[in-house]
Amino acid sequence: MPISPTEFLKKYGFEEEEEERDHSLRHNAMEHARRLKRPHAGTPHDWEEWERYKKEHPDEVDDEEEQS
Repeated sequence: MPISPTEFLKKYGFEEEEEERDHSLRHNAMEHARRLKRPHAGTPHDWEEWERYKKEHPDEVDDEEEQS
């Protein structure tokens, strides 16, 4: 009885190839949200919130200005 290519690969320990990276708008928005960066524009309230968040969560912020 013949086996499918997928079954053959599983039987002999080969991993299936990784799926292509998701380039959807939702995925890109989630990636952007995970790597918070300094705002480029905004209201004074936006900047106040940014400064407060940066102090409270320094390990979650990617502040380009401080890296220079």
